[in-house]
Amino acid sequence: MKFRTLGVAAATALALLVTAPAQAQSILNVGAFGADANKLDPHLSGGGQDRALFGYVFNSLMRFKPGSMDPKDIELDLAESVEGSPDGLVWTVTLQKGVQFHHGYGEMTADDVIYSLNKARDPKTSGFSKTFGVISGIEKIDSHALKITLSDRVPTFEGILADPSGGLIISKKAAEELGSDVKAVMIGTGPFQFESYTPKNQTVLSAHAGYFRGKPKIDQINYRYIPSDNARELAFASGEIDLFYGRREQDWVDRMRGQYGDSIEIDIFAPSQSRMLHLNQSVKPLDDIRVRKAIEHAINRDEFQALIGKDITRQLRSPVPSGFLGQTTDVPMYDFDQDKAKALLAEAGYPDGLTIKVPTTKIGSLKVPFELIMEQLRRVGITLEVDFIDHRAWHALIRKNESPLVIYGAAPFPQADAILTPFFHSGSIVGTKTAQTNFSHCNVADAELDAARSAADPKAQAASWAAAQVKIMEAACVVPIFELQQVWGRRATLDYGYDLTGTLNLGPPITEKTTITR
Repeated sequence: MKFRTLGVAAATALALLVTAPAQAQSILNVGAFGADANKLDPHLSGGGQDRALFGYVFNSLMRFKPGSMDPKDIELDLAESVEGSPDGLVWTVTLQKGVQFHHGYGEMTADDVIYSLNKARDPKTSGFSKTFGVISGIEKIDSHALKITLSDRVPTFEGILADPSGGLIISKKAAEELGSDVKAVMIGTGPFQFESYTPKNQTVLSAHAGYFRGKPKIDQINYRYIPSDNARELAFASGEIDLFYGRREQDWVDRMRGQYGDSIEIDIFAPSQSRMLHLNQSVKPLDDIRVRKAIEHAINRDEFQALIGKDITRQLRSPVPSGFLGQTTDVPMYDFDQDKAKALLAEAGYPDGLTIKVPTTKIGSLKVPFELIMEQLRRVGITLEVDFIDHRAWHALIRKNESPLVIYGAAPFPQADAILTPFFHSGSIVGTKTAQTNFSHCNVADAELDAARSAADPKAQAASWAAAQVKIMEAACVVPIFELQQVWGRRATLDYGYDLTGTLNLGPPITEKTTITR
């Protein structure tokens, strides 16, 4: 396993010698969702309102090509080369030379990378320590080289290095000197540098003239926090914003295209957030597989696509979303069949139906599909008594095992293990010491998931992942329903500088090549 590229320091130095003529500033105004930033710390926040912003400011050792989230498109970023040992446990990283941090904090070195990776794997300083905790040691070889040792083989370590949710490199010097200042962990090497943050208003970035890929063509980004869908639309209509988080609804997409015509582009792109209904086998009546299979047969995926929209959804049949490395659709299929659902309920001892009490979130993207689930289950005799509650309160409840049915969405690294281990391995079951997000209490595929994680042969790994997906569906641990893609709107005069098909940052990357004309 080897990745190499040429150094860029010399090209950057030459570019900085050229003095461009004075011209009007090019400013991009972005309308992000959310009332405020979550946490302006790339190792602590996985919030969607932060991830796009972090992509403007930071680099990783490796990255996905701008506009893609295909694992085949992972390439070198801050690293000049990455080489793995045959057993996949030791990785030698050589860094680009001459890469500069923002605001004069100097050249990026191995010390900064070691500091950042140690921060990412420490539960006290990172929200992604479970991912980066596989790193058992980091050794500095010289100022631009280091050795990373893993405790266990992982399916795609290059993907961890490219992870935009924890693999971002910050300046050790800035973090230590600035301490509690909001700027402390916002000094990166990316195309745009942090200038200011106004709570519940905006974060302002400016072009990083010393960016190693070249100075950005956009001079300033005003990243505004606008929680209301209507407010973002009005801000776009009045010319206040140029790029904004849209509604993931077909009616909205059609209306915006009709209203603005050629002056707007609606970007629909990956990652799709899977919408799956986890069936909690630890509580009655879901401990009976016949009840779980009845729920599987009660779900009509065509209705979900009609409700949410065919342009922005895809039907989901496997626990692993489409396009993920290791996904298979060769799994047991529970076709929509209300008569079969009713027969299974009768066989399980519920000929007159049953009632289940369920707390669930009132956030729109999950509430709307859950309301359709309620209606579809009602038709076969399953009544859900639902308490729609605050999203954060709901998260607390489901992590205490206090809901029999959990609708959930995830958009992790596009590889099977990123979904299968957190959601379907017994070691991830809520309430255990290693709990993650296994709301279904599924424990039927541990052997296959463990084998896939340690497999050296890609074919053997894929076969283990496929076998795991078959077992999970045979046990009716979960009802995969649909995938919901990302939706953003932009002025037609905003050119990203690349083709957008997907991004793990959840918002379109703004790079040194992005331009906007007025």
